[in-house]
Amino acid sequence: LRVENASSIFTQEYESGQILRMPIAHAEGNYHADDETLDRLEGEGRVLFRYTNAEGEVLDSANPNGSAHSIAGIVNESGNVMGMMPHPERAVEPILGSVDGLGLFEALLPQLSSQGTV
Repeated sequence: LRVENASSIFTQEYESGQILRMPIAHAEGNYHADDETLDRLEGEGRVLFRYTNAEGEVLDSANPNGSAHSIAGIVNESGNVMGMMPHPERAVEPILGSVDGLGLFEALLPQLSSQGTV
């Protein structure tokens, strides 16, 4: 995955353009929307993650499910709800093969602590 927008509450521990290694566990699931919606998401910086190869290139061969614009994760207009297909929770321990998912959860901890939920 490539981080497309590092300024959301979910991605603030990453850098824009950073390449992450996270498992996926879906067969048919993918993101589709009409062209107007896709253009709006792109224009508003609401695409958080995109499927790429290890070098960060957007290629059909790096898009495992045919997701439109290779989108792997988006955020809502308010920036407080994220939807993504990959599984960051499966990339938080070295024994799992990657710790690249930790940044997402570390970014959320201050949000949760300030609300008294941690």
